Amino acid sequence: MPQLDALLDALSRTPDVGGAELRAWDAADRYLLDYAAAEFPDALAGEVAVIDDTHGALTLGAAALGAASVRVHQDPIVSERALAANAEATGVGGWSSHPLASVVTGTTSLVLVRMPRSLARLDAVTRVIARAAGPSVVVLAVGRVKHMTPTQNGVLGAGFARIDVAHARAKSRIVVAREPVAVPLAEPERAVMGGVTVVAVPGVFAGATLDIGTRALLATFDSLPAGSRVVDLACGTGVVAVELARRMPAARVLACDVSAVAAESARLTATANGVSVEARQDDGLSAEPDASADLVVLNPPLHAGAAVTTAIALRLFADAARVLRPGGELRVVWNSHLGYRAALERIVGPTRQLARTPKFTVTASVRR
Repeated sequence: MPQLDALLDALSRTPDVGGAELRAWDAADRYLLDYAAAEFPDALAGEVAVIDDTHGALTLGAAALGAASVRVHQDPIVSERALAANAEATGVGGWSSHPLASVVTGTTSLVLVRMPRSLARLDAVTRVIARAAGPSVVVLAVGRVKHMTPTQNGVLGAGFARIDVAHARAKSRIVVAREPVAVPLAEPERAVMGGVTVVAVPGVFAGATLDIGTRALLATFDSLPAGSRVVDLACGTGVVAVELARRMPAARVLACDVSAVAAESARLTATANGVSVEARQDDGLSAEPDASADLVVLNPPLHAGAAVTTAIALRLFADAARVLRPGGELRVVWNSHLGYRAALERIVGPTRQLARTPKFTVTASVRR
């Protein structure tokens, strides 16, 4: 397919969280586009929905292959920005972004999905498609073989009467779902953890539980500094933001995360606990002005997709350092074996240890 080859060759190399250049598509993206064109050309020529496209290759690839229109939903804001940048670089149009709830319509003929590793996220996506699509819709969900399990087929099978599995290619596999059945939409999960009512939109990290890193961080909150502007960075469900709002009632609290489902979870968690928290989706703290916060609290993610990386944490440390006022504090929990203290000293300022276990360390760094 020359038109697809030309597009993929033209896609810009997008920087990862550490600044290194990455190819904007992988073997799973290419297999999914090739398979759709070969096996379902009529469906590909109609209205196509794309869910969780990482850098825009599926969206722009479907448009280049002749889709009448392409509707796309991406959870991380970095993926939305990568798609926009690649669309501008290649000049490919014919696509529009939508929330998950409305990305699929009754006239959608084909849905292309990057298989999420979270079964809760896959269940939510499955139910949205099955509820909104017409009876002839075809769903193609692709994943890397090492991250796929038969359980995913069962989750898709809750919303579709027919599930087929294509042969693997380039260590990737496609699951084909057809014949949608009537199912209710997935609801947020609720639980009370440590005196906080947690509300978790499907797919948010840790769900309606408290991961042990967050528990270690919260255990140091008896010694919070004073401040009028505080930030829960990489907020997840917003449990930390709720505790900040409870302990610092006069402060303005921001909960921010790269993920749309996390930002929505934080909004719902704050409401459920009767506290005032501003919840926002953002790439780090890109929307926050310099020297504007007194305290940033962070439980940094260790994964970018399926890859384990420390680059995200280092980037978030730098963002926090920029946003903190001189004398402001960055409080971080991190896996003890990672040894972030030297990086925190270099990027932020003088750093002291507040707590340490064999698994987690909590530090406080003062902005120099």
